[in-house]
Amino acid sequence: MPSFRFLAPALLALALGSAPLPASAQSFSDTQRGDIESIVRNYLIAHPEVLEEAMAELSKRQSAAEAEKHEASVSQNADAIFNSPRGVTLGNKDGDVTFVEFFDYNCGYCKRAMADMIELMKADPKLKVVLKEFPVLSAGSVEAAQVAVAVRMQDPTGKKYLDFHQKLLGGRGAADKARAMAVAKEVGLDMGRLEKDLASAEVKNTLEENFKLAEAMGMNGTPSYVIGKQVVIGAVGVDSLKEKIGVARCGKTTC
Repeated sequence: MPSFRFLAPALLALALGSAPLPASAQSFSDTQRGDIESIVRNYLIAHPEVLEEAMAELSKRQSAAEAEKHEASVSQNADAIFNSPRGVTLGNKDGDVTFVEFFDYNCGYCKRAMADMIELMKADPKLKVVLKEFPVLSAGSVEAAQVAVAVRMQDPTGKKYLDFHQKLLGGRGAADKARAMAVAKEVGLDMGRLEKDLASAEVKNTLEENFKLAEAMGMNGTPSYVIGKQVVIGAVGVDSLKEKIGVARCGKTTC
């Protein structure tokens, strides 16, 4: 007979009415049902670790379901995530792992994440990095992202974009159009062309594409990442990102 320890969570669910009763239990009287509730309650009070085990198992199942959902959404949108011409590609363009970051120029956590990205790119010659503007925090964020898209349009190599990106994201104060334009001028971009590109449909289409991708993958904040088949939300730190890259590369956190 199975241990009551392992039956307790299921019995609790039955007793509290959160799971359907089997056919043989439909005839329980109110008294019998009260007895079951009392037995389960007393057992859980005496053995509260059962609740911890049940919650740990629930969390494990939820994480697995979320990972499966993310993997499916990445698979469905892979070309736009990894290969869209509207992303900024840095690092090794033929790399064996693609590291995609969604960011906001007014996100404090993205400043730290930028340092992580630069460190990873320098340390890993086989890493392809793709940056995607995801302005979710303010109207200024949208303005800065629009300028960033125009910078990308003028700089297919990504070199000036990276300089612009580091100066704008790493600078002090809120990012908006005025500040983004000042940084663009500082890094030597053609300001007349920049103004013209800002009015183009490409700027609007780029941000719309990025928002659709983020929504499809359940991203609700910045920074967020796609690494291989994995979706990562938040500034998790360089060590965690290295582990995700390892899983994408060879199936292990360390290759």
